[in-house]
Amino acid sequence: MAERLVEMVRALRAALVAFRPESVSAEECAVLVEELASAEKASAAARLRATVRAGAAGAHRERGFADVSDWLARAAGSSTASAKAALDTAAALEQQPDVRAALEAGELSLAQAQELAKAAAACPGSTAELLDIAKRQSLKTLKEEARDRRMRSVDPEELHARQHAARMFRHWRTGLGTLGFTGELPPEVGVPIMNRLEAETDRLWQQTKKESGSQERRAALAADAFVRLLDTGGRGKARSADLVIVCDLQAYRRGHAHEGETCHIVGSGPIPVSLARELGRDAFLKAVLHDGVEIHTIAHFGRRTPAVLRTALLLGAPPVFDGITCSHPGCDRRYHLEQDHLDPVANGGLTSRQNIRPLCWPHHRVKTERDRKAGLLGARDGHDPP
Repeated sequence: MAERLVEMVRALRAALVAFRPESVSAEECAVLVEELASAEKASAAARLRATVRAGAAGAHRERGFADVSDWLARAAGSSTASAKAALDTAAALEQQPDVRAALEAGELSLAQAQELAKAAAACPGSTAELLDIAKRQSLKTLKEEARDRRMRSVDPEELHARQHAARMFRHWRTGLGTLGFTGELPPEVGVPIMNRLEAETDRLWQQTKKESGSQERRAALAADAFVRLLDTGGRGKARSADLVIVCDLQAYRRGHAHEGETCHIVGSGPIPVSLARELGRDAFLKAVLHDGVEIHTIAHFGRRTPAVLRTALLLGAPPVFDGITCSHPGCDRRYHLEQDHLDPVANGGLTSRQNIRPLCWPHHRVKTERDRKAGLLGARDGHDPP
């Protein structure tokens, strides 16, 4: 069987080398992309299983490698660290048969399997739900959900202590001579900075679009916004809060949360109630009442979004209230979102919670063109999407 499989792999490689996209239709290319992606995942799983078997027998030493992860890294063209992580995942999946089966069938990537293995170790019993997410959503969505579950499995006081201890900042000169940097901050410090940075980037985005008609890379504008934030605080006309905390009223009054009660920073994760109360001493507080399923209807005639509605929209869906992402299926962008009116204002639609959804700029543009073709917007006038 092994000889036959090797022959098939070599034949497939030869066919892939000879493949020319211009010789087939676009639809055939699209189908091929999906099939190759599945085959690539199944191939990575088979390679990992073969590595474990060969390594256990010492085959890597016969090829001049003292460590099996070094051999795998050379064969796969990856780093030794990623090869070692893959082998650790293979060992962890021995206790996760459903994940292992999905990986071997080409339903999961190795990166997805690694996230599931880490989540299973930290949060036993979470595999089934996360496996379903992995099959339907992006790797980013899976990582966020797995991370949130791991965070919720730790006592909030201990979690905050770890976050505080992890704070750091490093900088270096790049090969181009520019300044590179990386860092970590506790959520109550980092989230306001990032929200302010994103708001300033959005302002620059709109400004350059109006002044030049073209659009610079968002990453470049974010760099400009970062410098402006350091120089001026990046305030301008802020339309949203720097920091939004969701906390059950009884937990807030009591000083700590019981099981089933929430206290978290929107866009980050759980925090101790004591920290929420401390931050609340110097904050202007807004309250949004809900029944655990829906916020009471808030509506407005006109395009401008009232502050109370904007607050409700930015919280995200109840009862989780963990911020918003692009509502287009499969898209998980959290930043540079625009408010889309399901029924456009030009067509009589209300500026209400029920009629507004967040969309990233590319998907908002597609939706606007679809509305225009349907006759809901009138002729193109050069204005931004409603």
